[in-house]
Amino acid sequence: MVPVRDPVAPGGPVPQVPRRSVLTSVVAVGLAACLPPGLSACTGGDRPEDLVVAGGEPGGFYLEFSTLLAAALERHGVAGHARAVATGGSLDNIAELRAGRAAFAVALADAAGDQSGGEAAGIAAIGKVYENYVHCVVRKDSAIRDISGLAGRRVAVGQPGSGTSLTTPRLLEAAGLGTSTDAAQPSAGTAGVEHLGLNDGIAALKAGTVDALFWSGGVPTAAIAAAQQEVALELLDLSALLPELRRRYGGMYDRVLIPEGSYPGVPAVWTVGAPNLLLCRRDLDSATVERTVQLLVHNAGELIPQSTLGVQFLSAESLINTAGIPLHPAAAGAYRKLHG
Repeated sequence: MVPVRDPVAPGGPVPQVPRRSVLTSVVAVGLAACLPPGLSACTGGDRPEDLVVAGGEPGGFYLEFSTLLAAALERHGVAGHARAVATGGSLDNIAELRAGRAAFAVALADAAGDQSGGEAAGIAAIGKVYENYVHCVVRKDSAIRDISGLAGRRVAVGQPGSGTSLTTPRLLEAAGLGTSTDAAQPSAGTAGVEHLGLNDGIAALKAGTVDALFWSGGVPTAAIAAAQQEVALELLDLSALLPELRRRYGGMYDRVLIPEGSYPGVPAVWTVGAPNLLLCRRDLDSATVERTVQLLVHNAGELIPQSTLGVQFLSAESLINTAGIPLHPAAAGAYRKLHG
């Protein structure tokens, strides 16, 4: 399904959203009318022999997407060999690019924007590849019904190096909550934070050692869906925080819908979304960048994980919407060609 943003006022009816097959059809139809045939031919002499795609945590959408991308880069001859590597998430991925250990990385636009100056100036965008949905997950048997209920509670906010660890404090601040690293005894009006990633955070939530888990990822996130089979979970509506988030950080955040059925027994809920970008080093050679753009556009269907309900933006029109992060010059040139 295509992501749903702001089509109704808060409190209005939740729209019915078409399934993943519709997304694939939309991508195919939209691209067929405007694209030249196939990837540019390349041989072993004019392609990199090894490319690394910095991904994310096991069980999360980043690593799923990065693994599919790496396989496609190799299969279509963009690189002799390509592989995805597991990381902590957006901030780690940007560090991998800056250190030269990765050629490509997926990252949240807010994380990329936060790192956009100084030493990070050597990083550029290939395109917007999908939307990330912020999940605030609580146990159904808890008394927590909205984000204000996290006052005095213990909260998993993402592991260091993840985009979630950047976004979550912004959400808590927008809700008027302070944070404390003394998670055992948070004071009134303060959430006690623990820097746990997706899998450790889910384990802590099931064990009752944290009261809520924040996670920014695709829909559904496989690890959360699996946890729902063991303990009943709920998602909190975060959309009321958007005016304050936008006041503080600009328009990079959206109001997006996690549809009913994304997780068994969990109703539809509005939340905060942020664009997820495919980034590269600015000094990556132009031929590799252009071939990667062609791959994203021509072979979009190969890059949609089977688990997703449809959160991709792999079309020539939307790939360029990179939330203010500059495109690699060769990517910009490739999109100009695609648009005529």
